[in-house]
Amino acid sequence: MLFLDHKHPVQSLLVTFLAWKTLLLAIAVGNNFGSAYDTSTTLLSPNITSSRESTLDVATKLTRWDSIYFVQAARRGYIYEQEWAFATGLPTVISFFIQALSSTGVQAHGSLEPAVGILVAHTSHFLSVLALYQLGLVVCKDQRLSFIASLLHILSPAGLFLSAPYAESTFALLSFAGYLFFAKGLLGPKRTLAHDVSLVASGMWFGFANTFRSNGILNGIPFAAALAQELTTPPTLVSVRRRCALLVGGLAIAVGFVAPQLSAYQTFCSVQPSRPWCTSGMRSIYAFVQERYWNVGFLRYWVPSNIPLFLLATPMLYLLIKSSLEFVRLPLEVMTKKSDLVDLDHLRLLVRSMASAQLILAILAITNYHIQIITRISSAYPLWYWWLAKLLIGQKASTLGNNVVRFMVMYATIQGALFASFLPPA
Repeated sequence: MLFLDHKHPVQSLLVTFLAWKTLLLAIAVGNNFGSAYDTSTTLLSPNITSSRESTLDVATKLTRWDSIYFVQAARRGYIYEQEWAFATGLPTVISFFIQALSSTGVQAHGSLEPAVGILVAHTSHFLSVLALYQLGLVVCKDQRLSFIASLLHILSPAGLFLSAPYAESTFALLSFAGYLFFAKGLLGPKRTLAHDVSLVASGMWFGFANTFRSNGILNGIPFAAALAQELTTPPTLVSVRRRCALLVGGLAIAVGFVAPQLSAYQTFCSVQPSRPWCTSGMRSIYAFVQERYWNVGFLRYWVPSNIPLFLLATPMLYLLIKSSLEFVRLPLEVMTKKSDLVDLDHLRLLVRSMASAQLILAILAITNYHIQIITRISSAYPLWYWWLAKLLIGQKASTLGNNVVRFMVMYATIQGALFASFLPPA
């Protein structure tokens, strides 16, 4: 049967993707919780004269929480300081397509930016599914495992956040593309110029990812680890070229993180009186507004009223931490069978560095972030998908694995109904 057949991966993944998205959109449109908890989405359209939303207005129902900021930034740029908490990548992409549509005669209206954002999110999510599949083939050398992992990415507990005008789906696409190019450049048995070019391209993909989510800076860990390992070998022409490639790729990641900060610095710090963060140690507007306007900081979320949110995040935190620790300990377990086409030393380095990035993300979520966001930002980290896929394809399907899939489906569907009504968790 073509549906869910790993021998026809693209067709099967597409059918599953369309079915899952149809279900989530039906839940969003059909939820019957009454009027939205927050009606600020209606302010985005000058044509709406009432706070009541149309039942079938998908663009409005998916423009919730942070997506309102993304849509506004796409429409008229960043004006207020607190808006810089939301990365510039997605608004830039939406604005680009709006301008392209305008050049063809399409007239702007209140729902155009949200609609474009939704299209970008859906397209990015499906392309990220395909990118994760290809990444699995390169790293795991197992078609079935790669296929199952890609299916899990479709069913991610991020749910409607991967359909709405949010940065998560595009961030996942760029991150998976970065890891795919990095794996192709690092794991091959030879060190050709093409492999080193692939490493530079990987850094560029990760750099673009940084403009969508700041936690993309963790993707620099594989570059740092590979460069540190490379510096332990005697310098040769090939080795020096490899070091330069890793250095350039790493710098591309840093540029993706720093460039938006510099833009904000020029906007707010070149005038008097300047803002407090202009003279602080890091001079980072992102860190400042997260702390000042969203109360993000070390253990600041550790208050009794947030205990339910910590409980909701526990399953995802368990998956991230458990899979990270297992792959740090046994990195070659990511492969189901050995291959002479893979450099095992570099595979260990790659898997352990990916596990380290994932583990750091989980720790930061517990100690610094608004804990509930871990269910959506985890969608861009490949290792836990592979770990769960291995549980599901074992000789005896793991009870834990099956229960995790049930949790993912239940969480995404329930969260979808809540999201469409502008209700937490977000």
